[in-house]
Amino acid sequence: MQQGVNPAAPFARPGEELVRAEGLTKSFGSTRAVRRASFSIARGEIHALCGHNGAGKSTVVKMLSGQETPDSGAIRIGGEVLDLRSRQVAQGNGIALVDQELSVVPSLTVAENLMLGDVRTRWITRRRAAGKRFRTLLDSVGLGHVDLDRPLSDLSIGERQLIEIARALGQDARLVILDEPTATLSDVESDYVYAAVRTVVTTGCAILFVSHRLGEVLDLCDNVTVMRDGEVVATTPVADLTIDSLIVQMLGELPHRPDKRTKDDTGDGAEALAVSGLSVPGRVDDFGIVLRAGQVCAVAGQLGSGASDVLRAIAGLVPSATAGITVDGVAVGPGRPRAAIRAGIAFVSNDRKSEGLFLDKPTSWNLLATRLPHVTRLGVVNRRVWSATLARLVELCGLEAARADHAVRSLSGGNQQKVFVGRGLGRDDVRVLLLDDPTRGVDIGGRAAIHALLRAAADRGVAVLFTSTDLEELLDLADVVVTMHKGVAVQRHEGTTAGAVLVREMTHGAAS
Repeated sequence: MQQGVNPAAPFARPGEELVRAEGLTKSFGSTRAVRRASFSIARGEIHALCGHNGAGKSTVVKMLSGQETPDSGAIRIGGEVLDLRSRQVAQGNGIALVDQELSVVPSLTVAENLMLGDVRTRWITRRRAAGKRFRTLLDSVGLGHVDLDRPLSDLSIGERQLIEIARALGQDARLVILDEPTATLSDVESDYVYAAVRTVVTTGCAILFVSHRLGEVLDLCDNVTVMRDGEVVATTPVADLTIDSLIVQMLGELPHRPDKRTKDDTGDGAEALAVSGLSVPGRVDDFGIVLRAGQVCAVAGQLGSGASDVLRAIAGLVPSATAGITVDGVAVGPGRPRAAIRAGIAFVSNDRKSEGLFLDKPTSWNLLATRLPHVTRLGVVNRRVWSATLARLVELCGLEAARADHAVRSLSGGNQQKVFVGRGLGRDDVRVLLLDDPTRGVDIGGRAAIHALLRAAADRGVAVLFTSTDLEELLDLADVVVTMHKGVAVQRHEGTTAGAVLVREMTHGAAS
């Protein structure tokens, strides 16, 4: 990266109002995701949108970027009410979204990535005339040294994030929405994003900055709008906020440390899993945990905290990981998924569609995919054993028997996730169940059913380790919560813990 960029460079103060959200309301079925949300953003302003998971932030972002249409309310830009019926319409009106998941293409060059999404002129014409404009865009985000013909795959993740921001600016954006732009970046890479944002607003462009990292919100932004339970509860200048007062707005409770906690009567079984010195280069540093049979433990951290990396490393899915891992006292080498499976470790990914389920196969096939040696003999299915095993797994998952022959794609998200979890639990030799954000994208009913599955597994002596950013889930399900921030374990909590303490540690690290 270019070393001349100053992350703390001065930037212009906000000017007149540019964007106003007026009474935005959006429901999905019987769930009202956003209720009468109102706030405004000025030209040249860095405006933060904060709130815990489920607060409504993502829905507001989708309405502003044209991905969802409000049921009621209005969006004004420059005083004009706009009907942002698609992302293309929003882009045409000067609203650009840089999403959590980057849309740049590593196999293309920097110049080709800057061209993507620009529908104003034909590609060949742009390529001949765009060099000077692209150099200006790269300069604006601190990448003036980068060759336009360089493959994007040669750049770091932080530099790719800056390319995405530059592309948004190249679309003549008046408002750039940055959704968790630093969640997966190192501190150095994050500093370059901050510097780019501060440079961008000097042109009069406004930034809507969505982040769970409260420290960076207070350091970078001018004003903060906080949402809770689908409603805007406050818009406050950062000069009037502290980490703790911001958490109060997000949760409605005062941050405090509880009295000395008492140990739950759960998890008194034998040691099932012991992890020491777990490190993943650039992601996790010296993580350790001991989990007992029958215990449910959560690793709680925001996107990019390293929590997911911890579970994947324990499952043997990170070749670069180093760690001491034992299951029932027997050593399991890191980076060896087959060894982890043989040791009794089952892993449920946070992406059931790409890493879990065979969507076009029947539910029965998905449930039994890891049980084929048990239900076949010499490559031929034993129908009696197949039927008996399937019936047990269907009952375990709480599914209707009639659904077993349906393609798993036809099931609801909650039922798909139950199939995924149930398949992991269906192995007779499971001693440790790892689940990465197991109820993400699952409705309330499906979530309750999955929680019941995990509790039942713990009652049978399985040690359960899961990641989550959902405060209610952490408090309801886990016997033990280990908070993580920027790749480091912050604190281990057992028994009753104030929600505000968990949020503070997940978003800001250890209390100073």
